[in-house]
Amino acid sequence: MSSDKALHKMTYRELGELFPIIIVEPDENWKNYFNNEKESIFELFEESEIKSIEHIGSTAIPDIKAKPTIDILMEVSDKIETKKIIEKLKSIGYQYIQRLDNPPPHMMFVKGYSLQGFNGQTYHIHVRYKGDWDELYFRDYLRENRQFANEYEELKLEL
Repeated sequence: MSSDKALHKMTYRELGELFPIIIVEPDENWKNYFNNEKESIFELFEESEIKSIEHIGSTAIPDIKAKPTIDILMEVSDKIETKKIIEKLKSIGYQYIQRLDNPPPHMMFVKGYSLQGFNGQTYHIHVRYKGDWDELYFRDYLRENRQFANEYEELKLEL
């Protein structure tokens, strides 16, 4: 693979080789990683621009094995300009993953990835308008129902 090829121009196969999916034991630091990142993100924007920042994904479910990526849902005001979101998140090390099939405000940002592979803690920010995302319901359901959280963990391990 060419080392001068930008990450956003790589195929899914190339990305999979560079960033293999791994599942690890639960880490008590995941919550702290999220809280620190949340604080850094809030500092970038006006209070009226960000409606909420939530920890989602498997690392938000206590005591289950997960991919060690901190997934963040950032719900924004419909008044914020997408250009500002991109500029501000890039300023703290995020890369914008443009998806033409899923235009803004459905935006994806990643951090902790380099052309050499993983580079420290990885984060994904999913930007949405307030209330335009059902991942919170899924997260809360798994938090409240241990049996289903365990089944979800088993499914991830099988896949």
